[in-house]
Amino acid sequence: MATRIRWDRVGRVALLCVAALVLYLYIGPTSAWISTFHESKRRSADLAALKRENERLVARRDELQKPETLERIARELGMVRAAEKAYVVTGLPAE
Repeated sequence: MATRIRWDRVGRVALLCVAALVLYLYIGPTSAWISTFHESKRRSADLAALKRENERLVARRDELQKPETLERIARELGMVRAAEKAYVVTGLPAE
């Protein structure tokens, strides 16, 4: 007696194979999309940090352009104006 081919089972197996192939073809692009999404979030965080740093540097630049700030920094470095005399006080007791 010859074996009969059960076409309904062959169809189911073929359908499962096609579904597995389609699923396999979606894995690569999906993983690439997920990694791109995570990279985008990381870069957005880096951008936010750089914007805060830029704001801080702009504020520092604006502060340094004021004449009173420049004079304060110059005096901290021991500089005096042309018409002034510099005095060095030594021998002060340590606190």
